Amino acid sequence: MVGERLPGAPDPEDRDQIVVHADLDCFYAACERLREPTLEEEPVVVGMGYEPGDDAGAVATASYEARQHGIESAQAISTALGRLPRVEDAGDGEPAAHYRPVDMGFYGAVGEEVRAVLRDCADVVRTVSIDEAYLDVTDRTDWDVVEGFARHLKQRVEREVGVTLSVGVAPTMSAAKVASDHDKPDGLVVVPPGSVREFLAPLPVESVHGVGPVRARRLRESGVETAGDLAETPPSEVIDRFGERGRAIARRARGHDDRTVTPRGRPKSLSRESAFPEAVEDSAPKRERVRTLARAVAERARREGAVYRTVGVKAVEPPFDVSTRERSLAGAVSDADLVEKVALDLFAEFADEEVRKVGVRVSNLGFPDGEQARLDGFDGPVDAVADGPSTPPRGDAPRDSQTRLSEF
Repeated sequence: MVGERLPGAPDPEDRDQIVVHADLDCFYAACERLREPTLEEEPVVVGMGYEPGDDAGAVATASYEARQHGIESAQAISTALGRLPRVEDAGDGEPAAHYRPVDMGFYGAVGEEVRAVLRDCADVVRTVSIDEAYLDVTDRTDWDVVEGFARHLKQRVEREVGVTLSVGVAPTMSAAKVASDHDKPDGLVVVPPGSVREFLAPLPVESVHGVGPVRARRLRESGVETAGDLAETPPSEVIDRFGERGRAIARRARGHDDRTVTPRGRPKSLSRESAFPEAVEDSAPKRERVRTLARAVAERARREGAVYRTVGVKAVEPPFDVSTRERSLAGAVSDADLVEKVALDLFAEFADEEVRKVGVRVSNLGFPDGEQARLDGFDGPVDAVADGPSTPPRGDAPRDSQTRLSEF
């Protein structure tokens, strides 16, 4: 009977939600290593407002190798240079780092690749920043196998994008965030239902989501050192000191958080990507992969109730040279055959190129009510053709363009 659950299957109404917090490790530095593989395991410092050879600006992120020398985020570049000079300025045998300016266009393109994997693994994704997101995977897995699910998610991001993801799993958003940070880098921590308070108890009080440096200092002044201490403090005292924010942090210290993972608005594009085990030059496997991705993207759009006006493809050549092409359609449609045809036409340009990854995207989305538009049996030329740029935004992209980086 339609709607019945299989025998023994958990009732979604009776189980705790499964929240995944996905946090990319040293993301900007990881992107620079994608572009320059020789930087792997080398100290890397990415500076905001920094230009090569200069000492102005601030550290946006530092690799773990650089952090071992006392370099931290928000630190002045001049201070960082005093602790770890540029490679080109260092003497023989002297510890040094590779300094790079922030390139938000490139980082945004890589971040969208990660988000494409996350959206493929979860029905509900809430993007928090370019390198951080919450996933509700309650309907995708169960608590007794969620560690394997999380490991699969990490492996897909590593294999398909080439960056490292730390993952925390918990029944609440706040605990999942703490869990993802608990065993960095490359961490995977699962906090089962009923154990959140026990997990948090020994951690410093600032580990509680919502307790920043100022609140942590005020709490310590009254003898509250750990999350466990905060959980034992009468809620009325915390509320008197911090108002409604105090109510929230007191509840979170006890393992309570009623928030659910909710997306921020509808997507502007939908994409699927796939990496080959090694770079491929033969056109046949590449075309077959594009065909499969095109069908998957069209099916995802159908499930989302979306129509689209643009179809695009992406080719990633070793080590991480990204090229994209796109074509505008005559109107908004929902047609898997058309997506496949246009994607294959656009990808013909890369038929003889060595490629390590391919992608297909539909964009300029609309979400009409009722019957979706469809062009059945379309086999003529596509009107209003507009090929997109051959490469993603690079260093000359606007520095405030993170929210606009929806290309793959």
